[in-house]
Amino acid sequence: MPTEKYVLILVSVLAAAGVTVGIGIIISRGFDLTTIGWVGLLPIFLGGYVIWRIISERLSNRDDDYYDHFRK
Repeated sequence: MPTEKYVLILVSVLAAAGVTVGIGIIISRGFDLTTIGWVGLLPIFLGGYVIWRIISERLSNRDDDYYDHFRK
């Protein structure tokens, strides 16, 4: 890999990380939560995301629904 491409990737990743940290700091100051509060909210957000993905996958995939093939 050429050095120029490697440096471009490295600078891009560092800039993206800096922007992400900056946005996180702005958001955290707006809600006035301590570090422990944010650490406590992370599992709730991740669990909600997983539940959202499971529900959306099950609602969108009609061919994979096992119980639709049964007759009443």
